[in-house]
Amino acid sequence: MNRLDGKHAIITGGAQGQGEAIARAFVREGARVVIADVADEAGSALAADLGDAAVFIHHDVSDAASWDRLVPEAESHLGAPVDVLVNNAGILRFGEVDTMPMDDFDLLLNVNQRGCFLGMRAVAPAMKQGRRGSIINCSSVEGLAGMASLTAYTGTKFAIRGMTKAAAVELGAFGVRVNSVHPGMIDTPMTQAHGGDAAMEWGATRVPLERVGTPEDIAPLYVYLASDESGYTTGGEFAVDGGVTATHSFYPGNSGRGGA
Repeated sequence: MNRLDGKHAIITGGAQGQGEAIARAFVREGARVVIADVADEAGSALAADLGDAAVFIHHDVSDAASWDRLVPEAESHLGAPVDVLVNNAGILRFGEVDTMPMDDFDLLLNVNQRGCFLGMRAVAPAMKQGRRGSIINCSSVEGLAGMASLTAYTGTKFAIRGMTKAAAVELGAFGVRVNSVHPGMIDTPMTQAHGGDAAMEWGATRVPLERVGTPEDIAPLYVYLASDESGYTTGGEFAVDGGVTATHSFYPGNSGRGGA
């Protein structure tokens, strides 16, 4: 407990799924948080449930003007400069490279990649001035390797991985750390929208730990990266994937030997 005492965080896409679990974990560890999301009802309900340590602010990560409003408003609510940014907001769209609608491609680019870049851009000045800060960017296992039908999505997640490393080099001299998290298949409303429980059951057969992850599996890593415990960690990439990236395409899937 209290690993994040004195920390002031913005969590994008914080209203549900992984973002909600991160917000709850941060508050439990003593941080004050701004839940930034377009999901007004869910975000407001979560902030109310978390009490005085949390506030919800409507925010579109793809809109530069929304970031210009968000950071000063967050600092006003938090009573201090933002020293932790969790760039968690993201969307998933499937599509073959030769048939995917360009509108879907542009949406992925704007939310996933542009949103991450704008977030770093918005908080960097104050973090540099304060000579402290942790930026945590949510990539994916698709930011480490490719998957069929996810060419556009994979492109945005590789971009986040690369931007993380470049920003870590730029900001390191100012005491600002930047790291990326690479979740595997996690049971969230976003992934449930693409196949539901049947997709989760199939996914479990492709994971060495023989189950899909939960948001609660992800949140502790964000706590570590936001805390001073990770003070010598920057430019890193952290897979939380049940072992998916430990193997390759010859992996036969669930053998049943683990009793699943």
